[in-house]
Amino acid sequence: LNPHHTLNSFIVGSPNEMAYAAAMGVLKDIGRKYNPLFIYGGVGVGKTHLIQGLGNEMVKLYHNKVRVRYVTSEKFTNEVIWAMKNKRMETIKDKYRLIDVLMIDDIQFIAGKARTEEEFFHTFNALYETGKQIVISSDRSPRFIPILEERLRSRFEGGMIVDIGYPDFELKTAVLKAKLLEKGAELQDEVIIEISHKVKKGLRELEGILNRILFYKEVKNLVITPKLAEHIIAEVVKTPQ
Repeated sequence: LNPHHTLNSFIVGSPNEMAYAAAMGVLKDIGRKYNPLFIYGGVGVGKTHLIQGLGNEMVKLYHNKVRVRYVTSEKFTNEVIWAMKNKRMETIKDKYRLIDVLMIDDIQFIAGKARTEEEFFHTFNALYETGKQIVISSDRSPRFIPILEERLRSRFEGGMIVDIGYPDFELKTAVLKAKLLEKGAELQDEVIIEISHKVKKGLRELEGILNRILFYKEVKNLVITPKLAEHIIAEVVKTPQ
């Protein structure tokens, strides 16, 4: 878990409030409230931040009483391949079935990888049947993950499925102000509004643009005006006509 991803630093707005509420429900009743919790949304909308923040909060609240493991689906796949190659499949079972909370990011990448899907299916069942919590993220809803085994799709759809939408103007503005506070930097409100209007995609892109603008301000010693901000954004973002 990345210690920088916390629930306190996760800015809640209308596009993500349902996902945040579901995560809080899991925190209060691990393994029983929403299990599995399946969070989906586009690139850079905060899925990883939310599930890692949830994991960090579990560790903080319950200390060593709750064992949390976070893994990307790519790493899980690589571990399955290594275990198969070295005839050590028991290492997967020991690592992933003797925990209280499993968080797996970008589950869509295991679709079509038959051996990985099979191992994850058995891991899922072993955890679920013993009341352990499973939290999953994906870039799309289970029903729209191509070539995903039907038995896995069915397991995912049996829990709580929530989506995170792309940030609206209010959420983008709140995130920008929080990031500026975190960095100890300042920008005119008009500049913040310009960034919020011009950046159309996820929060990751938003932070990247903010870092670029602060670079111009601090390193090039420029006064950032809305017009200059528009120019800087145009260098990296193609805005719709």
